[in-house]
Amino acid sequence: TMLFCHNILNISCVKSNWSNDIRASLYSLMVLIILTTLVGNLIVIISISHFKQLHTPTNWLIHSMATVDFLLGCLVMPYSMVRSVEHHWYFGEVFCKIHTSTDIMLSSASIFHLSFISIDRYCAVCDPLRYKARINILVIFVMIFVSWSVPAIYAFGMVFLELNLKGAEEMYYKHVHCIGGCTVFFSKISGVVAFMTSFYVPGSIMLCVYYRIYFIANGQARSINDMNQKLHIGLKEKHGISQSKERKAAKTLGIVVGVFLICWCPFFVCTVMDPFLDYTIPPTLNDALIWSGYLNSTFNPMVYAFFYPWFRKALKMILSGKIFQKDSSMCKLFLESNP
Repeated sequence: TMLFCHNILNISCVKSNWSNDIRASLYSLMVLIILTTLVGNLIVIISISHFKQLHTPTNWLIHSMATVDFLLGCLVMPYSMVRSVEHHWYFGEVFCKIHTSTDIMLSSASIFHLSFISIDRYCAVCDPLRYKARINILVIFVMIFVSWSVPAIYAFGMVFLELNLKGAEEMYYKHVHCIGGCTVFFSKISGVVAFMTSFYVPGSIMLCVYYRIYFIANGQARSINDMNQKLHIGLKEKHGISQSKERKAAKTLGIVVGVFLICWCPFFVCTVMDPFLDYTIPPTLNDALIWSGYLNSTFNPMVYAFFYPWFRKALKMILSGKIFQKDSSMCKLFLESNP
């Protein structure tokens, strides 16, 4: 039997008719994703805020991205969870627009941060001598400002001015719009714009930058090896450290790019294709792909936890309560000049 969200049947959305067991399983899985996202990103925020040694320009960029991902887990995912499981929006039409705008804004802001972090790492690996002069706190502040403001203007402007419906208004109001629903609808034009702004441009920057870092880091490693073989001097160990650092930076960024592509690519490809396929992609699949995108915010702190020893040390201090001790903020988390 069909369950409707509203008593006027011809304008009402259809509620989900899943059994209680399926609902309970979905709620459990989504609550786990939300809690993992909140805890992981909160640990990054606390670590970078608390420990003085982590107050570097790069880390403020990571801190800002963790804040975006934390807010996504806090303000967006819980409402999306209810909508995904119940196929019904309980929170009113105005809040639907606010939720949709915030969702698009924070998801895009997270992606923007990732592309700026890849640019920052590119400068660190490929031009280490001029890195500190080029990437100072002001440059990082501009990156953070752009990462927040551009997605905010784009998301809220598009949803509240209904630019996402442009060219497909009739189709939307006749066949898609219903009472009790809250779906993100894109026309052909707005779907392409969303794909370009939130995925293709930042994603391409990340891929190109990673490609360059990979080859430069490999080239540097080879030239250091050659030099070591020629010199046979005690500098070998020092070069080995910088060589492994560069390789680690390339590897970390590679994983970040890979996770980003796996999480977001299916959603954005479907978003851009759906209007051209006459909206034949089922809403349940679309929902699953949105959650796949959310997982990117869940995985981001895990990548850092896995690759950065300072993160693991900070995590131990937070969990053991040592950060409440006097002068714990001055604790040394790593030996090199850069994390």
